[in-house]
Amino acid sequence: MTSRFEARDPLFEQRVRESFRTQPLMAFIGAELVSVKPGACAIRLPFRTELAQQNGFFHGGIVGTLADNAGGFAAYALMPSDSGVLTVEYKLNLMAPANGEVLIAEGEVVRAGRNLVVSRAEVYVEREGRRIHCASMQQTLMTMHGKGLA
Repeated sequence: MTSRFEARDPLFEQRVRESFRTQPLMAFIGAELVSVKPGACAIRLPFRTELAQQNGFFHGGIVGTLADNAGGFAAYALMPSDSGVLTVEYKLNLMAPANGEVLIAEGEVVRAGRNLVVSRAEVYVEREGRRIHCASMQQTLMTMHGKGLA
């Protein structure tokens, strides 16, 4: 995971990690923020049966949730310290069953504007030591100026 961007906030990593830590959904599903850099983020999620669909794979909604958060936190790392982030839209392509022990989403900013940021995320499932590309997502996010963590 590389980054070609520079953060506006020197404390971006601390701010992103705090925001991730306080997001109830990420805690509920057991996701872990693996890494954060200016314009890049990786999230890991171990498999649990509660996250599965009827065939025993990670549910597509979980795959989308991880992709949305990886792209969103990659974008948030580039935003000013007093801002928040909000997804405007995303498109998810599910390309293979997310059948494995761990799901990993790697988010990366494509373009960072003052108000809108475009990012993408690639999602992989690890199964028996192999990494399988199971989904791709592109999204648009909005910088919520003046809406940072209280």
